[in-house]
Amino acid sequence: MAAPIKCVVWDLDRTLLEGVLLESADARHSPTVRPGMAEVLSTLHERGIVSSVASRNPPELAASAVAAVDWPTPLLAPQFGWGAKSASIRRIADELNIDVDAIAFVDDDPYERAEVASALPDVMTLSPDDVVGALTWPRLRPETVTDEGRRRAESYRDARRRTEAAQDFAGSREEFQSWAGTVLTIRSATTDDVARLAELSVRTNQFNSRASSLSAGSFEERIADDTTTVACIGLSDRFGDDGTIGGVVIDRGAKWTVELIMMSCRAMGRGVIEAMLAWIDRFAQQSNVDDIVVPLRVNDRNVPLRLSLVAAGYRAATPEPGAEALFRRPVPTEPVTLETWVTVESGGT
Repeated sequence: MAAPIKCVVWDLDRTLLEGVLLESADARHSPTVRPGMAEVLSTLHERGIVSSVASRNPPELAASAVAAVDWPTPLLAPQFGWGAKSASIRRIADELNIDVDAIAFVDDDPYERAEVASALPDVMTLSPDDVVGALTWPRLRPETVTDEGRRRAESYRDARRRTEAAQDFAGSREEFQSWAGTVLTIRSATTDDVARLAELSVRTNQFNSRASSLSAGSFEERIADDTTTVACIGLSDRFGDDGTIGGVVIDRGAKWTVELIMMSCRAMGRGVIEAMLAWIDRFAQQSNVDDIVVPLRVNDRNVPLRLSLVAAGYRAATPEPGAEALFRRPVPTEPVTLETWVTVESGGT
């Protein structure tokens, strides 16, 4: 199944804007938005799909034109200059920490679309006239959109401010976490969390131990099951509240198994995955089991999760790509202490 689109990258000339910037003396200060494009951007924003720009124009001119418009959603990680559009898309994907197959590219120029399609065949390429019709396609129309999804663009802007502050911070990561007021909350999921958990299950891949997503109905069944623990992971700091950014499902039946670990890539580098694994250690201790088992379907995307498991002491035989690996580790014998910025609410064990 093709990945859901997380970001639409737009050209400017004759695509988001009418005319050609270099041919209009007033384009820098009063560009004209192409009819219908503002409504498309707003629709994408409501669906949790962010937008960016890749424009072959002088950077100062293009940046001024973009800044002169009151867009309905931020245009994240914009790329201006004379390089190939495919290179711009790679930079956008890197900055937003998403895979290129989660990107759609819109450009009026067939040559630009062909260049991107050749260099990045996993990118969905569209002409401006295609866009309205494409909004009905499943990849651009997620079944579930939560409040966290709708504020995805704002979360990326928060992340940029956080990264800039971290680069200027002289202390350790732990000291920065304290200065930033980071709070990670682990709590038991309720039926109110089903939509967000299902959304995360579809959208996460770098930190997702399953090869396929879990439906809302599947999460409801697990929450109602007395032998299953479903936990929600929330994250906030002085830069913003990301809401629920991860989840864990643990089958406490005959074989104590961590059925699912998932985390939004927006939480990468913030100590979240390490805190989640430490909480699993502590929960396993409380459950009086000897080993922790995490089934994981190996693919190219979940390398970050596999590396995190290995760093935490898990080991697995190396299977063929696409096969299931059982990552195991003995339950620690010493008491597990969670970071001071991790809060386990009542019911989260």
